[in-house]
Amino acid sequence: MTEIAIIGAGPAGGSAALFAAKAGKKTLLIDSDQSITKKAWIENHYGVPEITGPNLVETGINQAKKFGAEYVQGKVTEIAKTDGGFRIATESGESYDAKVVIVASGLFLDFAEKSGLSTKPGTEPRIKTILDADAEGRTNVPGIWAAGTCAGVSVHTIITAGDGAKVAINVISELNGARYVDHDLLK
Repeated sequence: MTEIAIIGAGPAGGSAALFAAKAGKKTLLIDSDQSITKKAWIENHYGVPEITGPNLVETGINQAKKFGAEYVQGKVTEIAKTDGGFRIATESGESYDAKVVIVASGLFLDFAEKSGLSTKPGTEPRIKTILDADAEGRTNVPGIWAAGTCAGVSVHTIITAGDGAKVAINVISELNGARYVDHDLLK
């Protein structure tokens, strides 16, 4: 069983997967390859002079994979509670078990209400619906968290990436039973 499954590999999901995998958690990143970032040209992402959205997403996935995250392509249709956590079903009929789930699916929440997740109207332009999550990323379903645009954060890649990291740190901290910090030092 995966410890942390992340739905969506845009900046929020990729960042969450990077932090989770780097923390040594068995991490699964599931992506439908529909991120709106895939259509972006980006010149306002700190530390990156300019980059295409597809390259930013690919870089994030590769960083997470470097630390052991498993990446699968699939469109999630439902998240169901199990005795040990959750079962994530995909359109292709595949399913994945995880102790904890982070939803970072951007604009795509067709599975949310079917999965028992509370939604509310979005506040960003073109974002009609978001998950009802608290400031830490917790949804109404214990064990399912939300990050990025689907959690009501601005669509800017730098902001959604930071939110994905924040939520992952909160999840890791809860799983560890102590506040988690990830700081590397120059060698």
